[in-house]
Amino acid sequence: MKTTTTTALLCLTAPITWADTNLIHTPGEGAFNWDSLSAFAAAHDYSGQTVTLAGPWLGPDAAAGKAVMAYFSHATGAEVIVSGSDSFEQQILIDTEGGSAPNIAVFPQPGLMCDLARRGQLADLGTDTAKWIASTYAAGASWQALGSCDGVDGFYGLAYNVNVKSLVWFVPENFEDAGYEVPKTMEALKALTQQIVADGGTPWCIGIGSGGATGWPATDWVEDLMLRTQPPATYDAWVANDMRFDDPRVVAAIQEFGWFARNDAFVVGQADAIAATDFRDSPKGLFASPPDCFLHRQASFIPAFFPEGTTLGEDADFFYFPSYEGKDLGRPVLGAGTLVSITRDSPATRGLIEFLKTPIAHEIWMSIETQGFLTPHTSVNLDTYHNTSLRRQGEILQNATTFRFDASDLMPGAIGAGAFWTGMVDFSGGAPAAEVARDIQAAWDNLK
Repeated sequence: MKTTTTTALLCLTAPITWADTNLIHTPGEGAFNWDSLSAFAAAHDYSGQTVTLAGPWLGPDAAAGKAVMAYFSHATGAEVIVSGSDSFEQQILIDTEGGSAPNIAVFPQPGLMCDLARRGQLADLGTDTAKWIASTYAAGASWQALGSCDGVDGFYGLAYNVNVKSLVWFVPENFEDAGYEVPKTMEALKALTQQIVADGGTPWCIGIGSGGATGWPATDWVEDLMLRTQPPATYDAWVANDMRFDDPRVVAAIQEFGWFARNDAFVVGQADAIAATDFRDSPKGLFASPPDCFLHRQASFIPAFFPEGTTLGEDADFFYFPSYEGKDLGRPVLGAGTLVSITRDSPATRGLIEFLKTPIAHEIWMSIETQGFLTPHTSVNLDTYHNTSLRRQGEILQNATTFRFDASDLMPGAIGAGAFWTGMVDFSGGAPAAEVARDIQAAWDNLK
């Protein structure tokens, strides 16, 4: 899913002193890893240099990015100019082709990053950075692979600002009143689903409506279930179409989604209502009295659509979308986020990449009340998360044995943002999983 807003331009002046009001936290105070900032400052001086950074950061994210870059400027004396755009994906192609690329590009889509890498328009971040990712990030091999690109040597993307999709939301009071416990396995989640029906309730609120993007929430379900029914390598082969979309393993994952979504007793409004229910409205049933539903699977951003005044951890909470006890696939996590790449090299640009490896560069954003910055960086202090809810999401990310990026964002646009979406609408409406998968594969074949 992509979000849009207005274009923002942020400019940070240099040098910044310790007393500068651009620093939202006074160095030396709080639970932050200030030693990492001091050590970085001692080794990097870029006074008089400028770094330009372009990406999709807008609104609260833009303000948070500005706050983080203030510490880089403070440490090095460099000026950082950050521009955010709701049409970043188109603009970065124009800028790189026209010779006016920024120093740093922040990609929300790994596929676009790799397209530019294969054209020779990105600088290699180097084997040291690739090894650092593998050893420092939780599920590091997953992040190392995400920053690498088939068909070209090198490492091109450092993951920074991650979100988690493998979450199930609920209202604690509803669980307490009904005597339900948070399930720890997929088998237990299915048993809870059936128990809720037996008790006279409806388990799930599911909505996959999203205007012209209707269907994408169902693709997230299928992706999560692929990671819980198949090894990561199978997921990767599916994303690359090295394994056909109509392979029985993919069809089985679609059918697993159908176990939840195609049973009229399991879904508010019955299964036929799923495609007509906007994803932003779908969690509202959790908060009805009595509740219309007890469970809602959605990414970390969904609280933005909860009723005004909802307090996370009290009025609403979440748990990890669990893996199957009967399968040895660890704790996979599905998510998305941004990858930081070099599109125009310079010493200060390399320095900014090094800065993003420091715990402080993550902790500053972790502490800000925004849509929710999460990081797999294992050296950060989890106490710097803005609230308990974000910290717990961060812990899910840090406890992951495998992380995989949203598959639909990695597939060609005509598939991931086209045939896959519409196929899930057809499936939700009653089309057989095998037929839907064949249609999506046929669309993929037509691209070749």
